Amino acid sequence: MQTFPPPPGAPPESRGAARRPARRKRTPGQGDTSSPDFVDALARGLNVLRCFEPGIKSLGNLELAERTGLAKSTVSRIVYTLTTLGYLRYDAETGRYAPGYGTLALGFGCLASLEVREVARPLMETLARATGGAVALGAFDGQSMVYVEAVHGSSALYLRLPVGYRVSMDSTMGRTYLASLPRAERDALLPKLELPSGMSAIMRKACADFADGGCCYGIGDWQPGINAAAAAFTAITGEGTYVLSCGGPETILPESRLRGEIAARLADVVGSLSLPCGR
Repeated sequence: MQTFPPPPGAPPESRGAARRPARRKRTPGQGDTSSPDFVDALARGLNVLRCFEPGIKSLGNLELAERTGLAKSTVSRIVYTLTTLGYLRYDAETGRYAPGYGTLALGFGCLASLEVREVARPLMETLARATGGAVALGAFDGQSMVYVEAVHGSSALYLRLPVGYRVSMDSTMGRTYLASLPRAERDALLPKLELPSGMSAIMRKACADFADGGCCYGIGDWQPGINAAAAAFTAITGEGTYVLSCGGPETILPESRLRGEIAARLADVVGSLSLPCGR
């Protein structure tokens, strides 16, 4: 293709732009693993890092191979690379690996860049104080929901889940995210997720609740004695879709309170955090 130089006097930026090829635009969070742009080696390395979930302090090569489905020789090369770069730490006495300090930079960099956390935090604190519950802000992360912010409103909460905690898609937060999706998008995503056998019934109820009042509920089905309500929203900051949940012991948050007061309070907070309709 023939190119032409910029006119005399054009700024340096336009001179460089005339020589650079146009960049392809990508939609964030969307892609195809069969694309030639998809880097399999990088994906395998990230899958190894994902094995270190909350509560897992260390893993050996064999455990990593079992969790990822990769050959042990492949895992050995990956963990060597990740250890060399500081993303894993190796304990010579046990022969096991743990997350390295390099992962902290990635995690804190992500959290620091999320404007929605800064906007949501004071609203979450107010909601936690008013309800006595645990208020969490979560985002979808491929196979689960991950907490990007959390506020605990009562000392009676024995279950205090921190930022970075991952909850399964059959949790109240997970089912709320799924119920908020357009049906075609939800139907395409569900087969790709690791879900319990009863998920179809769970989603029918979640979609009905969401359509009725914009909230989904978990009444002792995620953990006995623990209830929760959650609502989804598209962030006013333009950073995507998030789910705000409020949960706690049944003694503090009985079902009647969740479906009444808590659902109304969630709607108010989500309304403050959401993009205006039509945008």
